[in-house]
Amino acid sequence: MRRTGLTELPLHDGKAPQWLVKRMIGLAKEITTIIVDEYGREEFLRRISDPYWFQAFGCVLGYDWHSSGVTTVVTGVLKSALKEANLGIAVCGGKGKASRETLSEIIMTGESFNLSTSKINELQYASRMSAKVDNTAIQDGYQLYHHAFLITEDGKWAVIQQGMNINDRSARRYHWLSEHVKNFVVEPHKAIVGDVRRPFVLDMTAKESEECRKTSVDIVREKPQRVIRMLASIRPSYQRSLGEWISDKASREDRDYAVEFLKMPLSINWKALKRAYEIQPRNYEELLGIRGVGPSTVRGLALVAEIIYGSKPSWRDPVKYSFAYGGKDGVPYPVNRRAMDESIRILREAVERAKLGDRERLEMLQKLRRFVS
Repeated sequence: MRRTGLTELPLHDGKAPQWLVKRMIGLAKEITTIIVDEYGREEFLRRISDPYWFQAFGCVLGYDWHSSGVTTVVTGVLKSALKEANLGIAVCGGKGKASRETLSEIIMTGESFNLSTSKINELQYASRMSAKVDNTAIQDGYQLYHHAFLITEDGKWAVIQQGMNINDRSARRYHWLSEHVKNFVVEPHKAIVGDVRRPFVLDMTAKESEECRKTSVDIVREKPQRVIRMLASIRPSYQRSLGEWISDKASREDRDYAVEFLKMPLSINWKALKRAYEIQPRNYEELLGIRGVGPSTVRGLALVAEIIYGSKPSWRDPVKYSFAYGGKDGVPYPVNRRAMDESIRILREAVERAKLGDRERLEMLQKLRRFVS
């Protein structure tokens, strides 16, 4: 891995061969059992929501560290391994069609863990909102296609989800951890990792977007007819002055991208806005949770809030390279060597104690050493 801590996830086609998946399930079961026995279920969630540890774990199991497939395969492998191991942790959802079964799987898992109905509803809400935030509140050009929701029998949770950008065939992974989430719409992620930093990304979860969030809520509490007039008043005349949002230092390609991105959406879900007016949301989280409020509506409200009321949202890409550890050159901040060493120590000890053949154990330790060399 590059020592800058950059996590590259090129989009790869195809499937992992069955012989490899079967072997990975066995290895994952051994390693996870030891980690949970030694450190507990909550610590395992903390580790799996750490992007560096997640990459190292996938590498040790035998998958390409740099592939987008490490996300889908590792979480799929964990789903099977944890079911066999009976450790009080389960994975719901997965890739594509499997992601649409997440909510029903949460119910089944919650009932098997003897969780209360209110706790199961809370977990379903966390699943829906984490997906809604990453698809709608953060508009970075990546469409979610994978959603894995991990639950412990104590009701703690973590989310590993991934989106793809079909234009440059790259992927971006989003990590959530229940103990880290204080508010679903204010910088809730444990980490967002990817290869490309986009020049202009609407991030309504940024702290800088606080006033824009409040103004967006105020706007939808107005009668829909007034919202229609506000949208009409800035389309298309104001679109000629979008250059003021773009740095003079930006390249021509970035300026063209920005002008296209900052255009007022051609379609707004008026039924959703009418529904929002009837509901009168108290805050941005409630607004975002309303059925039908999607990316176009969120972006339209953000642009109205900025252009008419001066409440600016964040247009800075929230992706963090090696979020948990930083980089050797201090970007985004210096490496936390103690945390990095602790992650590798836990993995190494789990591998050494696993009931594996000498050859398998040696191969896994070699992969781990290559990962941090």
